[in-house]
Amino acid sequence: MQRRERSPSESYFWPAVLAVGLHLLVFAMLFVSFSMAPEMPPARPIIQATLYQMKSQSQATTQTNQKIAGEAKKTAARQYEVEQMEQKKNEQQVAMAKAAEQRKAEEARRAEADKRAAEEASRQKASEEAKKAAEETARQKAAEEAKKAVEAAAKQKTAEDAKKAAEEVAKQKAAEDAKKKVAAEAAKQKAAEEAKKKSTEEAARQKAAEEAKKKAAEEAAKQKAAEEAKKKAAEAAAKQKAAEDAKKAAQEAAKQKAAEEAKKKAAEEVAKQKAAEEAKKKAAEEAAKQKAAEEAKKKAAEDAKKKAAEEAKKKAAAEAARKAAEDKKAQALAELLSDNTERQQALAESRGNQVAGSFDDLIVSLVSQQWRRPPSARNGMSVEVLIQMLPDGTITSARVTRSSGDAPFDNSAVAAVRNVGRIPELQQLDRATFDRNYRQRRMIFKPEDLDL
Repeated sequence: MQRRERSPSESYFWPAVLAVGLHLLVFAMLFVSFSMAPEMPPARPIIQATLYQMKSQSQATTQTNQKIAGEAKKTAARQYEVEQMEQKKNEQQVAMAKAAEQRKAEEARRAEADKRAAEEASRQKASEEAKKAAEETARQKAAEEAKKAVEAAAKQKTAEDAKKAAEEVAKQKAAEDAKKKVAAEAAKQKAAEEAKKKSTEEAARQKAAEEAKKKAAEEAAKQKAAEEAKKKAAEAAAKQKAAEDAKKAAQEAAKQKAAEEAKKKAAEEVAKQKAAEEAKKKAAEEAAKQKAAEEAKKKAAEDAKKKAAEEAKKKAAAEAARKAAEDKKAQALAELLSDNTERQQALAESRGNQVAGSFDDLIVSLVSQQWRRPPSARNGMSVEVLIQMLPDGTITSARVTRSSGDAPFDNSAVAAVRNVGRIPELQQLDRATFDRNYRQRRMIFKPEDLDL
């Protein structure tokens, strides 16, 4: 039956467990030794050290504890001496410490921060050392994996070597921790001494600054006294100068008053002349207004006469058109009663066209009376308007069927047609002629025809 060869992880499992257990045992013994160590008496010029040996500890652990205890006593003695010196200095610097209390507190906070930083660095260093030990173990493990055959034969020896190495590492680590603690204490003392030194220097600087301020205040007082003396002399000179200036000002004021009175008289004279001129100007304006009013009245009277004459002409034209229409209608009716139907029809159409022409003139005349010429209207324009009417002559609608190209003129023509409202003369037409010619009538309007 062949023996199963162990893997590298199985071959190093128990040595690793033993090494970890040994480390834990060493740390536990160190903790117990520190907790059971008796309290040391205050340090004196001659230090008496007593070493206590624990029966349950190994020889290496006992030596380490004795070394740590000795270092602790030395540290405590140095700290006690430093504290005595600090107390004496503090008693001498009570007055200075009040002024520098705030700065000292700041330095203490900084020292505490430095202390914490040092402790953190120590922890980091311990972690790094542990990491290095782990890396060293890993390297050893890699080397041992390369030599599997040799390690299988010397397994027991390797375990013992690992145990011894672990004990040695524990001893070295304990010694290094003790050194670190001593170094931390020394750094703390050094920081405290530097803080005290800084506070002393700061107090000296403050005292020098106060003396400089005092001297500056005395110098300022002297300068102030000299300035006040100069100021009084200047005030006296100013008073004298003010009196002279007041006298000159009074003389100048008298001269100015006389000049102002002369100016005032001249201004009053000018104002009188100006008032006379304005009165003349107002009288002239009033005369001009009256003249303009008279001219406006004359013009209005002339316009009224012209308008009356135009209206009379338009009425006469309408009456003439009406009479002509009646005559033409009577003649048309007579001709229609003749025996020749064709001739009657031709005559009716001819008469109807003549009647339509006369009524178109009437419509143009009535629309021209209602038309208001827009500024944009020009001769030569023409607009075609479709007019829808009832038999009684009422205009029902009017719209543009062909624009002149000028919207204001087109709108004015449509508005004039609508304003006519009703053409009573259309009642004279018979129904057939009305329906044929004037039910819907397209008419062309031009500015020159409407502007009668």
